[in-house]
Amino acid sequence: MDFLSKIKKQVADFLNILKADLNVESDSIQIKINKTDHDGEFTILVFPLAKMLGLSPQELSVKLNDMFAKHIENKEFSSSPVGGFLNLRMNNEFWINRLNSFVNEDLKQLFLKTNQTVFVEFSSPNTNKPLHLGHIRNILLGWSVSKILERAGNKVIRTQVINDRGIAICKSMVAWQLFGNGVVPETAGIKGDHFVGDYYVRFETEFKAEYTEWQESLIGKNRYEELKRESESSQDFYDRYKNTYFNEVSKLGNLAKVSLLKWERHDPDTLALWNKMNGWVLNGFEVSYKNLGVSFDINYFESKTYTLGREIIREAIEKGIFYQKPDSSVWINLEDVGLDEKLVLRSDGTSVYITQDIGMANMRFNEFKFDKCIYVVADEQDYHFKVLFETIKKLKEPYAEHLYHLSYGMVELPSGKMKSREGTVVDADELIEEVISEARNNSVERGEVSELSKEEQEEIVRKIGMAALKYHIIKVHPKKRMIFDPKESVDLQGHTGPYIQNAYVRIKSIYRKLDTEVIAQSSYQDHIINTEEKELLLQLYDYKNVIQLSANSFDPSLVANFAYNLAKAFHRFYHEHSILKAENESARAFRILLSKSVGNTLQDAMELLGIEMPEQM
Repeated sequence: MDFLSKIKKQVADFLNILKADLNVESDSIQIKINKTDHDGEFTILVFPLAKMLGLSPQELSVKLNDMFAKHIENKEFSSSPVGGFLNLRMNNEFWINRLNSFVNEDLKQLFLKTNQTVFVEFSSPNTNKPLHLGHIRNILLGWSVSKILERAGNKVIRTQVINDRGIAICKSMVAWQLFGNGVVPETAGIKGDHFVGDYYVRFETEFKAEYTEWQESLIGKNRYEELKRESESSQDFYDRYKNTYFNEVSKLGNLAKVSLLKWERHDPDTLALWNKMNGWVLNGFEVSYKNLGVSFDINYFESKTYTLGREIIREAIEKGIFYQKPDSSVWINLEDVGLDEKLVLRSDGTSVYITQDIGMANMRFNEFKFDKCIYVVADEQDYHFKVLFETIKKLKEPYAEHLYHLSYGMVELPSGKMKSREGTVVDADELIEEVISEARNNSVERGEVSELSKEEQEEIVRKIGMAALKYHIIKVHPKKRMIFDPKESVDLQGHTGPYIQNAYVRIKSIYRKLDTEVIAQSSYQDHIINTEEKELLLQLYDYKNVIQLSANSFDPSLVANFAYNLAKAFHRFYHEHSILKAENESARAFRILLSKSVGNTLQDAMELLGIEMPEQM
């Protein structure tokens, strides 16, 4: 049992003696870690406890203070009541002992196994275009959340649902048939997902030209006036006008629709083309995933799962959960939970997205009996997941309360939003290349790795560039929208991944100059700990708590910002105090081992974010 757990138990036992029927649990006692300029390193929050006992916070603080004074085993600290708080000041021996434990601690074994299974669904791209900047935020969030949940003792299953069917995929197929001239990614020298994405953009470009010509024709103008009179709003009108053209007039639109119908009827030639082009894209995705350092345990494909959920809905009609309209479409009424009516099956019996999601959740639970299923999806889909979760509650599924939408804000560039149909998205591969290029330029300017081979230099540059990209995105709270600036992300003096890496590299540099046998034999038991050293020790002490909070809230930015604050504190310590030329042997030994513990923790925290640490920069 660690120190804070012991303190919490002492407080809980004491409260239960004061009031026999209270039954206070240790976990309900709140203790916060203070900054080093505070009177005491830890503070017990007395306010919520005093209310239970019918005492004032000041009265309970004094009682707790007296209780601690009488506990002869409490030799490592002294306490003092301050208003509704009780501050705990740790003695020097306590922190010496903490460093001993930090040095020998296996950070990967901080938590016991929970026997909980957690599904984390992320990425889930469409096979009509390459991954882009928006996907990167999704992927990095999903991956880091899964790593943190795994570290917290859970069994984690990483998964994605690849959207490999539908009209968008058929648009790429039609464009390649019309304009591809038999060229394939290998002969074009283009990565497969980029290759197919170019034809999706080509379709939209050709369609836009076709649409513009029709708008200027007499037929187009007459249809314009007709729809305008029927529409309730300007947005409704423009959507209907364009959709009418696509569905009723456009030659390209007709080809795409015919392609989709052929696919649904299992036409051999259409399926062959679909398999070939999807194969190109999936191969491209795998390269991008490898570059990002992520992988999946299970891949689901919409082409295999889009029929799921239909039987569940049909059976639930008889129970009155869903109802049919005269046109045979099936709906659910969610007005009682503040939503509205929602279509779940079309009049022809085909699925909508929510139908498939209901079936997918049911299939996963039946197969894996998950304790939590997390959907990492942008906040544009907030409404969809509210409807999905409330619908599953109406179905009274046993997992209804175990679904969570990790909603995140969109990511933009300094130049603004991206539009995939117009080909203005920032593609993931190009962005990776750009941040690595920025890192390379910085490394060349500093010239600190010039003695290494080209291959070693490139590996360091890759790690710095990927740290810049990943950290810049993960450090932002998921709910917040953000702007990604490649140049800012590689700043060694900013709130960046390379800044944290630099602290780690400094520590590795110290160790390269040392005789490890001499360190092992050195004693630091009589070292008097200073303010900067204590700040580092306090942060190291808080690491396990940060991981747990991050796992509970599905927020990896907590771990990211912990790593930054620890690196910042180390840089300050490094500038204020000599390590290898310390004032005495005891201080030298203490600071060397403290630096080692900081380095191990920085490396571990960044690993949870999917970030590698270089040995040199």
